[in-house]
Amino acid sequence: MSGTPAIEISQLGKQVTTGSTALTILDGVSFSVTAGEAVAVVGASGSGKSTLLALMAGLDTPTSGKVAIAGQDLFALNEDGRAALRGRSMGFVFQSFQLLASMTALENVLVPLELAGVQGGREKATALLQRVGLSERLHHYPKQLSGGEQQRVAIARAFVTSPSILLADEPTGNLDAATGAQVIELMFELNRERNTTLVLVTHDEKLSARCTRVIRLAGGRLQA
Repeated sequence: MSGTPAIEISQLGKQVTTGSTALTILDGVSFSVTAGEAVAVVGASGSGKSTLLALMAGLDTPTSGKVAIAGQDLFALNEDGRAALRGRSMGFVFQSFQLLASMTALENVLVPLELAGVQGGREKATALLQRVGLSERLHHYPKQLSGGEQQRVAIARAFVTSPSILLADEPTGNLDAATGAQVIELMFELNRERNTTLVLVTHDEKLSARCTRVIRLAGGRLQA
């Protein structure tokens, strides 16, 4: 239905208990993200950014509040339902790349397509690796690739299912400035071409400046 936000966060809270102490990680966070928007989530270390991203992906469960993806309440679904929604709608890019060491670049990019039961994915995966400048690296293993090349494989893997939402956690955190700039450019090109909604957790001011909006967290709360 038109007008439904791609992501809607309502009064989201997360507490964890360690021993007799309850620690509040997120406290009453609410905002929405429009389809095709690029939003940066910024804040000091420990402000709750990565927890927020994990909750948006349904990889963690909140203590209170809700997350809706295209109008679907994520936590009204069971774990299998959330996994299916992730497989259909979301791609992920992590700071630590999260590539499978025993698989080549091409095989890593094929994983989400195989999990989704997509036939003929090899051509699509190959085309996307060519698009990110890795046509000569299809059959290399992660240990044979530089950090920037590994992150480009991770971006190709995140985009290969044509997700409507891409979540990225410090995507340039382990890269030098020049390589980080290339990775940023690539993510925004793919965002423009495919109208993918981007949510980026970052300390990188150049990256946050490229976004349509910046959301600041401090002590688990949204700052105006």
